[in-house]
Amino acid sequence: MKDQLYNRRDFLRRSSMAAAGFMILPSWRGKVAPSDRLRIAHIGLGGMGNNHMKWFAALPEVEIVALCDVDKTHLDSTMKTLETLQSSGKLDGYEDFRHILDRQDIDAITCATPDHWHATIATLAFEAGKDVYGEKPLSYDVKEGQKMLRSLTKNKRIFQLGTQIHATDNYHRVVELIRGGAIGKVHTVHIWKTGEPPMLKKTAVSGPPPTLNWDMWQGPAPEREYFPERCHFTYRYFLDYSGGVFADFWCHIADVVWWAIQPKGLKSIAARGEEAEGLADTPKWIDIDYEFDDLNIYWTSTPPDVPGASERHIGAYFEGDKGSLICDYGSRAVTINGQTVEDIPEIQQRIPRSPGHQQNFVDAVKNRHQPESNLAYARDMTLPMHLGLISYRLGRKLKWNAKREKFKGDREANEFLSREARKGWDLI
Repeated sequence: MKDQLYNRRDFLRRSSMAAAGFMILPSWRGKVAPSDRLRIAHIGLGGMGNNHMKWFAALPEVEIVALCDVDKTHLDSTMKTLETLQSSGKLDGYEDFRHILDRQDIDAITCATPDHWHATIATLAFEAGKDVYGEKPLSYDVKEGQKMLRSLTKNKRIFQLGTQIHATDNYHRVVELIRGGAIGKVHTVHIWKTGEPPMLKKTAVSGPPPTLNWDMWQGPAPEREYFPERCHFTYRYFLDYSGGVFADFWCHIADVVWWAIQPKGLKSIAARGEEAEGLADTPKWIDIDYEFDDLNIYWTSTPPDVPGASERHIGAYFEGDKGSLICDYGSRAVTINGQTVEDIPEIQQRIPRSPGHQQNFVDAVKNRHQPESNLAYARDMTLPMHLGLISYRLGRKLKWNAKREKFKGDREANEFLSREARKGWDLI
């Protein structure tokens, strides 16, 4: 039987006792006493959710105590996998994530649901006294990100965005080189990701499978007819739930840009693109011009016409007044006065290296200091992605008030900053 839905007021009443959370004292790596282990639950058990489960199961300071998915097939499969990785402790499975948030014995959750659920689950988790390791993109729209940050601050919670590449040495070193003045003051950045949505054709079905709670899968999104292409992995190619290839990869490469130069004072957004073929309605390709204070950032769906870009399917190219730097996930090259090198030893290593993205989260939960990909940073970095999609959907250039986080004199565009949740699913 599907779990009975209940409203936000009921949820908050039952969760109030957990709102204070609790602090776990630091422990040594290696063998860890059961009483000193972080008790984690995983919500959303598709491909990335299973990665979450395996990553955290490998950490000695973690005990996984619950799993949740609206598809019983996913839940049962992941339960069996986890039993081979973690032999001790009681493991519970749920269809409705709110039963996990009701439990005061759970310290933190990870969330790898479809994008349109990210902000709701994280915000309710904060209110229930849980810390959150949440998958990207951070939220479905701008208002959701604002709500998340307010709730995290009010409830003094910890959040890590699942930008796993952030933990790599390459990204750390790129940031040190840029901040260390290797190429001087950066005035232009190109970021790109190649690739198009798959050609989706509708499969003839009579309705959702009995193992799937399709109503809850949709949650706050508009109610739609079920067909397999709208669900699970290919959901990301429908604007009801996500933003296609662009939204999927923006934060992975924009991350190194925001970390290195912290763009401020966004003024305008101008997007061009073409809708995907077949059932999908996210962009087949999208190019966006962002104008900031003393800085221009260009997103393209093909490599830009700059040295080294054609060799990389994803990348960032920084232009400064002394030279340039190009990078992707695992490589970098600095060009100054026509000479290209991988590194500049004279620029010292100043940023502490990550112990691992998931370990960074565990350490943050224990010491109550925000991790590297924290919510305030992640929201700032994600915001331009949302605005780029709005410009694409409206087909015109938009002017932005960065202080007020509103479009200037554009009521229609401002309506896209938030979406009214489906009746019965307005939970935050």
